[in-house]
Order: sequence, then C-alpha cells, then structure tokens
Amino acid sequence: MRKKITEFVFFGNYFYALCTVALSMEASLQQGVPLNTPAYYVLLVAGTIVYYTYAYMGELHLFNAFSKKIGLPRTAATTNSYYNRRTHWYTRNYRTITITQFVYTLIAITAALYLAIKEFHEIFSLHADEWLMLLLVPMVAFFYYGNDYFPFIKINLRNSGWLKPFIIGFVWAGAVTIYPVMFYKWQINQHYEISVMSIWLLIKNWMYISVLCIMFDIKDYADDYNRHLKTFVVRVGLRRTIFSILLPLIAIGLMALWGFASNQHFDGPRTLINTLPFIALLSVAYSMHKRKPILFYLIVIDGLMLLKGICGVIGYLLFP
Repeated sequence: MRKKITEFVFFGNYFYALCTVALSMEASLQQGVPLNTPAYYVLLVAGTIVYYTYAYMGELHLFNAFSKKIGLPRTAATTNSYYNRRTHWYTRNYRTITITQFVYTLIAITAALYLAIKEFHEIFSLHADEWLMLLLVPMVAFFYYGNDYFPFIKINLRNSGWLKPFIIGFVWAGAVTIYPVMFYKWQINQHYEISVMSIWLLIKNWMYISVLCIMFDIKDYADDYNRHLKTFVVRVGLRRTIFSILLPLIAIGLMALWGFASNQHFDGPRTLINTLPFIALLSVAYSMHKRKPILFYLIVIDGLMLLKGICGVIGYLLFP
C-alpha cells in the first residue's frame, strides 16, 4: 500500500503540484504580497498536473512507437534503459490517468475562466510588458516538447542539450516567482511592474531549479548519450559537470539570494534559514557520483524544491 501511494504521489505529479504551491507562497511572502485566492492555487495545481502528466504520457507513446518500430518484444522492452519504473506505472494505470487528465483539464479551464471573469477586471487593459510576461512562460513550456507531440510544430526546445535545464528552470522560476505577484496585482486592479527585487528573486529560483534539472540529466545520461542529446554530462562527463557547472550555478544562486536578502533587509537568522536549501543542494550535488533509482531523483532532488519553499515561508513567519 505504501508503495502504491508513493508512486501515485510522485509518478502522478502531485508532488510537483505541491512544490509549485510552496514556491509560489514563498515568492509572494518574500515580495511582501498577500497570498492569492484559492482559485489561483487550484489553477496552479491542476495546470502542473496536466502539463507533466501529458508530457510523460507522450514519452510512453514515443517509447511504444520506438519499440514497435524496431520489433522489440514486450519482455525485452521493459528491461530497456529507456523504460523505467515511471513508464511502467503509466502503462499499468493508463485508463485511470486518461480520465483524471480530462478532469484536471476541466478544473484548470474553469479556474482560469473564473479568475478572468471574476477577479481580473482589468485584464484587457494590461500593458504590453504584462502580456509578454503572462504569455512567455506557457509558450516556452509548450515549445519545450514541440514536435515530439505536435508534428506541425517545428520547434523543440527539449533537444537543445545544454540549454535544456535552463529552459525548464526559466519556466518554473517564472511561474512561481512572477505569476503569484502579477496575479495578485490584477486582483486588486493594479498593474504589475517588475523590479530589481523581483529580478534578484527570479535569478535565485532560476539557478536553483536549473541545478536540479542538470541533476536529472545525470540520471538520463545513458539514454541522452544514445539519442545524441548533448547535455552537460554527455559533453563534459560527470565529474566536470558537478565541479565546473553545478557548483558555480549554486554559487550564483546563493549570491542572488544574499543580494535579495540585503535588498529586503533580512536579518541573520532569516538569511540563514533561506540558505539551508542551498546547503542541501550542495550536499546532494556531491552525492551524484553514483547512479540512483528513479524515486531517489523524484523524492530527494524534487524534494529540494519543497524544502526551499518551506524554508522561505518559515523564514517569513518567524522573522517578518
């Protein structure tokens, strides 16, 4: 039973949704903005689940098509390096996932319409830069998979190799750093203006999540190598990826944190609490020398996002 619950939470992308809520709450509080209405978080949760579930269902279709093309028997397919525990879970629960995907899509659309009609009274008077910030993140997320799942789209940012983790990091950072404040401003009929403070926070989250994405590339090293996808670890090897790429990016994220903390006049204990996730990030980065099972990456590495959100909220509540 515990195994089934664990797979449901992590493979079903509910943990990702929890991370987006925690990071969004952290960003709101750190920028001095009240939390959003429940409808906003419903949209955030449902949108996250739908996006990632659709992505992994697409991977399942691609794997099945690849296996059929080369005539790989089912017993052999399940031992292939590309076929992991998550893919097997999607195969076993395909019908249920298809139904829940439809339900969550309806929930996301309903929440979006509710916000547009009931909350964002001035949505059609937004400035051009607000429209750009609103549309840029979902457009990048959409083009990330590109013609993998949409043959009529010729852009596929996922195949960019070394750029891939920064694209994912940008989408996450934009969604959990800019959107919470921007959506709140619209609810009180104010325009959103990006500031130096929000840029510091955006860079901090961007670098933090990009490091986590590079760690996931370490997990996918064998498959990326076979697919000729030139990720950092494929290009320069594991050791140089850790010491020449991960550690400098963590340092950039830390400097952005300390710059943000200085700008916001955080006291010592609050700065320390917000530094703890970066210390944990360093520790996990050093542990990447040995291959781990997929749930390690989903629980420990993705768990660092949740840890960051929790530390940010606790820091605000204890030392406002």
